[in-house]
Amino acid sequence: MAETTTKRRGIDAGGRRFQLEWAGVTDVGLRRDTNQDSFFAEYPLFIVADGMGGHAGGEIASQRTIARLEALLAEGQVNRPGIESALELVVGDIAAHPETTDEGTGTTLTGVFLEADGDDLHWVALNIGDSRVYLLREGRLVQVTTDHSVVQELIAAGKISPDEAEGHPYSNVITRAVGASELTAPDYVTIDVRAGDRFVICSDGLTKELTDYGIQHFLNENADPGAAVDAMLAAALENGGRDNVTLVIVQVAGDSSSTEETSEH
Repeated sequence: MAETTTKRRGIDAGGRRFQLEWAGVTDVGLRRDTNQDSFFAEYPLFIVADGMGGHAGGEIASQRTIARLEALLAEGQVNRPGIESALELVVGDIAAHPETTDEGTGTTLTGVFLEADGDDLHWVALNIGDSRVYLLREGRLVQVTTDHSVVQELIAAGKISPDEAEGHPYSNVITRAVGASELTAPDYVTIDVRAGDRFVICSDGLTKELTDYGIQHFLNENADPGAAVDAMLAAALENGGRDNVTLVIVQVAGDSSSTEETSEH
């Protein structure tokens, strides 16, 4: 199993000093030959991409998406316009590779970033596809993002229940992706910065194997993000590991004067 690294950094938000802690991991799983997932986790951007497409297409799509967004850090453009401009470039990147000739080649994209509002900071969650962002706040786990999928549309229309969605024949069909169709900007959700908040950013390889209750359980059992990442990955593999599994955990500790630190697990 891949080794995870926990990183820490102090930030100022709402007139208070907080410490961010984060860790991430990606694993091929037990049924796939290649890993089409990619992730990036460096302040202030934490994102996961789940590629799709035959041969190496999905892997290229997710890697190019991550590379374009990672470049925004050096340019100081980690904001909504910067992300959307980067995704426009990704579409051309995907089309330029001969391995991405399959009609369905593309990638999901989900994550969170910190956005400045004057002297304050707030979180912005973004999403395209069916990878997810969860937030554990005051002991309650909620799914922040809304899946862009056929089954989610059926649930919203009241035609099936969430329980029926799990075994639905269209459970793997998504309705929006980067590169697979006409470019669509991400959905965004703005969230205030609060001490104690914990985000889980993950591909569906995790949510195929762990319920929301399971995710909440492993968060509550493991205060350190690296330990929580390791525990969730191990459980996903033990439960079948039918797909690539990628997850990033970002959490906000209380007032702190700490500078950036790194520790391995």
